[in-house]
Amino acid sequence: MFQTPSGGAGQGAAATDSGLMSIGAVLNALRDEFPDITISKIRFLESEGLVEPRRTPAGYRKFSAHDVERLAQVLRMQRDHYLPLKVIREHLDAVERGEAVTLPRVGRQRDGEAVPESAEAPTVARIGRDELLATAEIGDQELKEWESYGLLAPLPDGAYDAEAVTVASLVVQLGRFGIEPRHLRVMKAAADREAGLVDQVVAPLKRHRNPQTRAHAEERTKELAGLAVRLHAALVQTALGVRLP
Repeated sequence: MFQTPSGGAGQGAAATDSGLMSIGAVLNALRDEFPDITISKIRFLESEGLVEPRRTPAGYRKFSAHDVERLAQVLRMQRDHYLPLKVIREHLDAVERGEAVTLPRVGRQRDGEAVPESAEAPTVARIGRDELLATAEIGDQELKEWESYGLLAPLPDGAYDAEAVTVASLVVQLGRFGIEPRHLRVMKAAADREAGLVDQVVAPLKRHRNPQTRAHAEERTKELAGLAVRLHAALVQTALGVRLP
């Protein structure tokens, strides 16, 4: 649980005597666990209805300890489960109403909305364009540039799969070392070739008339993908003469 600062002298705008926190204090409280959190991200989550801080007569936001803990839960569910904000909001609201609910898994889209599926069904989480921009903290022009290089691509309905968040985050981190998106086209091309090789192996299983055999194709794809990723990482480390932990 996150602790609110005491309301002693010197706290200034950070908190009131009631223990409420300013948005800057909330940022500091969350930063240890979520180093990439920003004030703009907190404001975005508020605009999406994930948290409802009180407002002073002057319009300043004041967050309770419950607000801060709820923000932390939202950020964990985004980070660990790639759930869309609408699904997270509905889940947390149900929990606060005292309903016995399990963490949803997000699958297909229906009329542009994520539809929870049963735990037995294979699922693919999706994220909207605006949410991807906010989560990755990038601008629309940056995303368009990355798309032009093939690093990211929207699905037919305009949403993105969950891995888009990971890709965007890694592109941002590599950019801090001076590696520009255009430099990453070679990595995308290599990934496409590896994916093509895996798909070539499992294609006969996917076309099989037996439903169980077709279902087995997904497990085989995951297994081969894992091996390909491990081999790629080992080859890069060998070429650079380094060993990652």
